[in-house]
Amino acid sequence: MLISKSMVDKVITIDKEANIFEAKQKMQEYNIRHIPVVDENNKLIGIVTDRDIRSVLPSILLNNINLEEEKKKISQFRIKDIMTKNPITLLPTHTIQDALLLIQKTKVGAFPVVDESGILTGIISVRDLLSAFISVLGIGEPGTLLGIAVEDKPGQMKKIVDAITEENISFGSIMVCKYGKKGERSVFPYLLTQNVATVKKKLEKMGYKILDPMEWYIEQLPQNK
Repeated sequence: MLISKSMVDKVITIDKEANIFEAKQKMQEYNIRHIPVVDENNKLIGIVTDRDIRSVLPSILLNNINLEEEKKKISQFRIKDIMTKNPITLLPTHTIQDALLLIQKTKVGAFPVVDESGILTGIISVRDLLSAFISVLGIGEPGTLLGIAVEDKPGQMKKIVDAITEENISFGSIMVCKYGKKGERSVFPYLLTQNVATVKKKLEKMGYKILDPMEWYIEQLPQNK
C-alpha cells in the first residue's frame, strides 16, 4: 500500500517565525504531536514536535512567581529556534512497509511526505500506519489468530489454505514469519470466525503443530543474560 493512500493530506503547518505558544495552541486544538514547518511556497524546511515544545516550557510550570515574565521570555523563541531542520521525509510513492522500517530505524513518530521538489503533500504517523495495517490485515473484523508451525518447504501454504477453506472459513489475512526452529516457518492466518476448534484439530491430524501466537512472540524476544 502506498503512503499516499494512508497519509493525512490536509496538514496543519506553521511558519518558522511563529512563536512557541502558537505551536502549542495548534497541537492542543488539533490533537496532534508533529507540525511541519513550511515556507511561503509550502516547501518543507523543518518539523516541530510536542517534545520540542516541552523542552522550552518547563520553566513556566516550575516557577509561578514570575509567570508573566517567564511567558514573555519564552514568547521570544521562534519555531526556527527549536525545530528539526531538514527532517527525514517520505515520498507519496513509498510504501507503508518503507515507513515502518524507517520508524524502527530512526525511532521517529511521524514523517512529512513531500514531492520531488520538497513541497509538502502530507504527513504520516505511527497511528496512520497502524490504521493502514489493520485494514490490510483484515483484523478490524471479529476473528481469531491462529499460529501454525510448518516445515520450510514448498507446498505447505497451499495445504493449510485448502484445509481451512474446506471448512467454509474466510481469511482476514495470512502472515508467514521466518523466525522459529531451524527448518520451520511460523504461519499466522487470521480467520473471520470465533469457532476454530474444528480446524485446529484438523490441522493437528495433518501433522501440523498449533502455536499460541503470544507464546510464540515471547519466545522471539531477546533473552536477558
